[in-house]
Amino acid sequence: MKSKHENTEAEILQAAKSIFQQKGMAGSRMQEIADKAGINKAMLHYYFRSKQMLFEAVFKNAFKLLAPQLKKILDEDTDLFDKIRGFTNSYISFVIKHPYLPNFIIQELNKNPDFIERLRTDKDFPNIKKFKLQVEDNVARGVIKPISGEQLFINIMSLNILPFIAAPLFKGFLDTNDKEYHALMDQRKTEVAEFIINSIRL
Repeated sequence: MKSKHENTEAEILQAAKSIFQQKGMAGSRMQEIADKAGINKAMLHYYFRSKQMLFEAVFKNAFKLLAPQLKKILDEDTDLFDKIRGFTNSYISFVIKHPYLPNFIIQELNKNPDFIERLRTDKDFPNIKKFKLQVEDNVARGVIKPISGEQLFINIMSLNILPFIAAPLFKGFLDTNDKEYHALMDQRKTEVAEFIINSIRL
């Protein structure tokens, strides 16, 4: 029974992820998620009482895959520039596969400021302490221009996140379709890192 329960829940989460990726949180309906999972709506509500709860479950599953990747990169004893490249590549590659993540985080932070605090309790939540020390060391050794670790991290995250949050706006400005925009995002795996590195390198 436990195995069947877990399988049904996994099927629901997979179906919900597919629908959320296609239509976003607002455009998705519980009925179509139930249909996709091959169950009735009553069964879906037995597992997840609301669309919000289901969306949070899908998000947390995805975040649990992303967070350890980012934490590992930030904690590694690697060159700062390689760390920037690795972080950017991992983040953008992941969000291309899970495009609902950035908007969901913004949505939740606007509705519930305590949301990030709940995420921070996870042991794999990324920490930039080591990154900050590494930035300070590179500044002191004359490898990069003076900048704080906090400011550099904000710059990296901003350039990585905004194109996904503001995708409809950028598609309009750039006059691109979904396929073309996806190709641009794929290029940003290297473009963002090199732009940042060139801006701080001495």
